[in-house]
This record gives sequence, structure tokens and C-alpha cells, in this order.
Amino acid sequence: MKRSPEHINIYKAIDEILWNDWNPIGINDSAPRNEYYGYIPELFELKINYSDRDTIAQKLFEFETKRMGLSGDIDHCRKIADKIISLK
Repeated sequence: MKRSPEHINIYKAIDEILWNDWNPIGINDSAPRNEYYGYIPELFELKINYSDRDTIAQKLFEFETKRMGLSGDIDHCRKIADKIISLK
């Protein structure tokens, strides 16, 4: 499916949010820039399908706990979800 310029901008903005704000393993000053790229597609789909804050936060929390093996921080995930939701 061809993406609109708005979708491309949202995709890139989610990448920036993950790298600069979410960063659950604290590596954005030492790891390759593509460290969180694998999480963007699922979050992008949630965003463009108008998922709510809790759905997006739960997905972020799932990434932290199930994929990364961290204890997770649901409150931080909610703040990141708010940023994703607010993207235009």
C-alpha cells in the first residue's frame, strides 16, 4: 500500500519519539540508530487506526517486558502513547 506524505511524516515522528523519549534500554547515545526500528510498524498501524492511549501504552509495555525482557514502566509508556496519539 502506498503511504501518503502525512503517513510518512507520522512514521518518522514515531521513530523520533521512540529514540528520544521512550528509549527503555537507555542506549540512544551508544547503540546503532536503528535499535528501535522493529517496533515502529506496529505502533504506526495503531496510530493510523486511531487506537486509544491504553492500547498503545500496552503495546509499548509489551515491547519492554516480553521482547526486551525488562520490568517495564507503564506510566512512562502512557506518556509516550500520548505523544504518539498527538501526532498529526
